[in-house]
Amino acid sequence: MYIAEQLKKKNVAEYLLYMWQVEDTLRAYDLDVERMEREYIPMFGLDAEKSEELKGWYENLIQMMREEGVTKKGHLQVNKNILIILNDLHAQLLKSSKHPFYSASYYKALPFIVELRAKSPESQEKGEIENCFDALYGVMLLRAQKKEISAETATAIDHIAKFIGMLSDYYQKDKEGEVEF
Repeated sequence: MYIAEQLKKKNVAEYLLYMWQVEDTLRAYDLDVERMEREYIPMFGLDAEKSEELKGWYENLIQMMREEGVTKKGHLQVNKNILIILNDLHAQLLKSSKHPFYSASYYKALPFIVELRAKSPESQEKGEIENCFDALYGVMLLRAQKKEISAETATAIDHIAKFIGMLSDYYQKDKEGEVEF
């Protein structure tokens, strides 16, 4: 909750990846907030008041996951909404001639995005921006598991991360009214 609040203000891409991780953590604890209260929340070393706030945040997320039918897989609508906003911003940036560095970053990442989409029929149902986040999240999980990442994958992720980082920067600037199209 506290990390999410900070990330949402600073870096929407990191925020979204963090929220996907939270969704998976809730699933790993079988959406059982009491179990999380016993086994997970104490790891943060929070005082009683902050622990209770965190428990409440997890309870709300769990309720939303149940209501939205994403208890086994998928993402909460609030997280999907961020992807929609990022997709819209991406389209606006590409249409505008005022952001050539953004377009260049996208076109450097595009061959890797196309390759990702070709590998999975499921990814073709999603937008390119979500495909990028799927790739970043997948590599994040592999690294957390200390699994090896091929040189080709590392190169692809580097280009995708730079592109998504730039999109995230534009998102922040757009929120502050600093982007012209």
